[in-house]
Amino acid sequence: MAIVCRESEHSNTLRPYLTAVRSTLTAALCLDNFSSQVAERHNTPEIESGKSKEVLMNPLVISRNENEKVLVEPSVNSVRVSIKIKQADDLERILCHKFSRFLMLRAESFVILRRKPVEGYDISFLITNNHTEQMYKHKLVDFIVHFMEEVDKEISEMKLSVNTRARTVAESYLVQVRL
Repeated sequence: MAIVCRESEHSNTLRPYLTAVRSTLTAALCLDNFSSQVAERHNTPEIESGKSKEVLMNPLVISRNENEKVLVEPSVNSVRVSIKIKQADDLERILCHKFSRFLMLRAESFVILRRKPVEGYDISFLITNNHTEQMYKHKLVDFIVHFMEEVDKEISEMKLSVNTRARTVAESYLVQVRL
């Protein structure tokens, strides 16, 4: 199933997209402590193991456009959220790759961040029933939505910084060449 949020050309806001993500995550985070059906006395995230198909729910794709989407994969005891970040050009692709790699190398600090994203996405989070028992569910949803808002801003700021530095270097080079 796919949910597509179209924006008017005049409105450049993320609000409908983020609202759809927020409501989907709120519904998907109804997790329960569910022991593995394969291994006795084990409680692993079913979305990661994928061995018991009956405890997996239908994945949802929430798409703002073809370059910006979120995949929500719910199961009975875990939810995997994968985010594809907007990358309009080669510089944004490089910055996004470096930024997401930087975060994933520090995944233990983020608790719910996976070290490797799902194929076709830039970054993935794994939320288990233990996380929803230890943390507030609405705060987890707020964190992911806030992350989505801020990552676009951060990459745009890095792109501006790189372009500004490149312009300064080019100007100083041209001044030296003219002399």
